[in-house]
Amino acid sequence: MKNFTAIVERDLETQLYVGYVPGFPGAHSQGETLDELQENLHEVIEMLLEDETVHFKTEFVGTQQILVP
Repeated sequence: MKNFTAIVERDLETQLYVGYVPGFPGAHSQGETLDELQENLHEVIEMLLEDETVHFKTEFVGTQQILVP
């Protein structure tokens, strides 16, 4: 079993949740709910893993809060 970290944002125009896995080309999707997004990302990742060997170009490290006065 492999574990992937997805970045999730909400598009304010479409109201859709958009997610992607950093450094994993093609691993992105969207959904009307967070559950739907998770299901969609799961399907995309499974499909990508079946098609080829994954070569990550980056590794997710974390997030930072930047305070600007």
